Amino acid sequence: MNRVIKMKSVEDLYKRALELKNKGMSDKEISTELHLSVNTVTWLLSKDFLKESSVQDVKIGWRSAGVFGNRIYNLSEVIADIIQEESIIGDYEVDSILGVSINGIPFATMVSFIMEREITVYRPHPSREEGFFSSNFAGVKGKNVVVLDDVASTGETLKRAILDVQKAGGKVVLAVVLASKMAGEEISGVRVRSILRTRLVGTQ
Repeated sequence: MNRVIKMKSVEDLYKRALELKNKGMSDKEISTELHLSVNTVTWLLSKDFLKESSVQDVKIGWRSAGVFGNRIYNLSEVIADIIQEESIIGDYEVDSILGVSINGIPFATMVSFIMEREITVYRPHPSREEGFFSSNFAGVKGKNVVVLDDVASTGETLKRAILDVQKAGGKVVLAVVLASKMAGEEISGVRVRSILRTRLVGTQ
């Protein structure tokens, strides 16, 4: 029974990934949308799940919170509290809250409001290493920046955001996510905090 349930769940993910692929989205964009690693998306689309193999990823969804602004605000209060805690420990001031497009933006908006800090919007490029900073929002040059995203899988998106902030003359003092699948608590020398931390502790 567990095998049947797991296969049905994976098949549903495959159908959703294929639907997004047919709309022209890249594996990276699909991974962001489904909260899966790029390797898992590639694995799904290749139909390797039909073979006797174990799933090596955990899907994380937060739609129950995402459908209402007040729920996003409540989670953002937790994030703001974590940022304030870390700033006291690290003895630094925070100038700007950077939201990683798409899912990090609503949380960054709320946190910047709660903490009365600037907001920066960052868009990772689906195929190139360098991303973009939206000119409609605050820049990062000469500022201490906190990076916000929803889920950290491999940490690659956070790593790229940190590097691009540094290239633009800013300094990332902290990264915060709703959920982390990463084994460590640091990336590119920057501390990563999460509300939830997931672990794949075994396979069936």
